[in-house]
Amino acid sequence: MDTPPVGRVVELEPLVRRVLAGNPSPFTYTGTQTYIVGHGEVAVIDPGPDDANHLSALVNAVAGEQVIAIMCTHTHRDHSPAAVALKAATGAPVIGCAPLVLDDAGPRADASFDTSYAPDRVLGGGEQVRGDGWTLEAVATPGHTSNHLCYALRESGALFTGDHVMGWSTTVVSPPDGDMAAFMASLDLLLAREDRVYYPAHGEPVDTPQRLVRGLAGHRRQREGQILRILGEAPAAIPDMVARMYVGLDPRLNGAAGRSVLAHLIDLRNRGQVVEAEAVWSLAA
Repeated sequence: MDTPPVGRVVELEPLVRRVLAGNPSPFTYTGTQTYIVGHGEVAVIDPGPDDANHLSALVNAVAGEQVIAIMCTHTHRDHSPAAVALKAATGAPVIGCAPLVLDDAGPRADASFDTSYAPDRVLGGGEQVRGDGWTLEAVATPGHTSNHLCYALRESGALFTGDHVMGWSTTVVSPPDGDMAAFMASLDLLLAREDRVYYPAHGEPVDTPQRLVRGLAGHRRQREGQILRILGEAPAAIPDMVARMYVGLDPRLNGAAGRSVLAHLIDLRNRGQVVEAEAVWSLAA
């Protein structure tokens, strides 16, 4: 893959431009992608991390235009912190997901919650923001976080999927806020839609979205089946399950894998299939 053009404006379709932040990591892939929707009157989706270079790139990208909405899919630190500075630079309101700050023992520092996020307007599923020639509709997709929203561009059939669906990797679901049952229900919601293309916050556009969502749901069901098979052999702790389920995984991702296994276990426990005692899990009697 070619080196991504950090800070450069890339047109993806007539109503959509993309600017990549310079925050690559094992969890953000090449970095957070900020999307600009429209021309003249524009919305900025997922302004990104608190990074002066990225803010400068965004301000330059919308020079001569009016930003009428700064919209965040969720409030992890690689997505929403730049909203404060972009609002100060443009005067635009912050509109979108609800604020959410938790003390979460999550898998990575860049995924901790953004304490600076203060929306001027919170959107519920189905609510819209309109500009000259475009309409963005909020699609509630809890699971990765409880406040996660996708945004549907009604004029073109595009869906901005944040971290709920990414083309390069499966999504981390990290309790206590990350919820596997909610994540799977949100995948079902997307399957019922007819979006033409997905623009994720990390990774390239997804031009076969239905196929990808079916694959993601199937992958999660396979992971659940692995857990049940392992516990069918003997009780186990999460690190032991990760070692068996994720052979060859980059050690830097072990924590994230463990969080997703925990999310599956909590879902299975809520359905009466497994029990836990002193961090050891077993099949329910």
